[in-house]
Amino acid sequence: MRIGELARRTGVSERSLRYYEKQGMLTAERTPGGHREYPEAAVDRVIRIQELFAAGLCSEKIGRLLPCMRDSDGGPSLVATPRLVSELTAERARIDRMIADLVRSRDTLDEVIEAARLP
Repeated sequence: MRIGELARRTGVSERSLRYYEKQGMLTAERTPGGHREYPEAAVDRVIRIQELFAAGLCSEKIGRLLPCMRDSDGGPSLVATPRLVSELTAERARIDRMIADLVRSRDTLDEVIEAARLP
């Protein structure tokens, strides 16, 4: 499929897709006319990249992680390494800290809202 179709099917801009390719996170064949041609599996790959960005991972870390994941289910592949597991565990701990901070902020807002409702 061409870049425009991949963009439509994933909701990701063509510019972002070109960036993913430049960063080595996505690959495309070139037609004789120079157009990018993506395989069907690129849809799952782009969705996975978006999920990892949403989790707060940077493109460098995503680029190291993607070869260790199966796109269809996001599970580990045979090339997953202990170092990668360690890095991902640290990322998960960071996300857990962010969640805890957000819960505390929400609790504080709830207290302020409740106090403001009292006559």
